[in-house]
Amino acid sequence: MSQFHTGNPITRDKFDAVLFDLDGVLTATAKVHAAAWKKIFDEYLQKRAMENNEPFQPFDIRSDYKLYVDGKSRYDGARDFLGSRGIHLPEGTPDSPPEDETVCGLGNRKDKIIQQVIESDGVEAYDGSVALVRHLRSQGIKTAVVTSSHHGGPVVEAAGIADLFDLRVDGNVVDRLKLAGKPAPDAYLKAAEDLGVEPKRAVVVEDALSGVQAGRNGGFGLVIGVARHDNADELKANGADMVVTDLGEMLC
Repeated sequence: MSQFHTGNPITRDKFDAVLFDLDGVLTATAKVHAAAWKKIFDEYLQKRAMENNEPFQPFDIRSDYKLYVDGKSRYDGARDFLGSRGIHLPEGTPDSPPEDETVCGLGNRKDKIIQQVIESDGVEAYDGSVALVRHLRSQGIKTAVVTSSHHGGPVVEAAGIADLFDLRVDGNVVDRLKLAGKPAPDAYLKAAEDLGVEPKRAVVVEDALSGVQAGRNGGFGLVIGVARHDNADELKANGADMVVTDLGEMLC
C-alpha cells in the first residue's frame, strides 16, 4: 500500500493535469528496457575486458540501471553509465550505425532491440494505471504522457491506451526542441505549457529517480513515485511527495 497518503489527493479543485511517465508507470516496458541495456552493455564490457585483459564486471540491472539509465534518453543513459565505469567513448551522431562503439552507436543498438521486442511481443498496460487515468479524465483532469523513449507512440498504440491522453511529449519531441533530459524538468514543463496549465496545478507521476527529480526541479504541485521495485525510500528521498506501489491504490 502507499506510504504517505490515504485516498486520492488528485482532485479537480487542486489540479488541472496529470503528467505520466510511460515505461514502468503506465506500461510494463521498464523491464524490457533494462534487459536490452544489459544485453548491450554486457556485450561491450565483455569485449573491452578481453581486449584490455581486465576483469569483466557486468551491468547490474538493480543498481546500474536505476542509478544511471532509468528515465533518461538512450544517449544520456549510455554516456552516464559508461562514465560511472570510467569509460569515455566518442559521442558519435544520432545517425551512427548500431555497431559503432560510440555513445550514439550503443544507444541506437539498444533502440533497435526495443523496436523488435515491441513488434514481436506487444505491450502490457498496468490495469491500475489505466483505471486511474480513466478516473481522472472523468473528473475533467487533463492527462499527458511524458517519456524519454523514442517509442512513445508505438508503445501507447500497442498497449491500446493512446486515446486516454491529450498530449504526448516523447524522445522525438525532446530531440526536435533540443530539450534537456531528466532530471531536468524541461519535458514536463513543455507538456504543462502545451496543455495550458501551471506547473503548480499539475501532477508528475514517475518510477525513475531521475523522473521524480525532474518533477521536483520543475516546481510541480505534486510528484508521485511508483515503487515497483521496493524503492519507495529512494523515490521519496529524490523528490517524490508520496509513493505508491501501484496507481490503482489511489482509487481505493
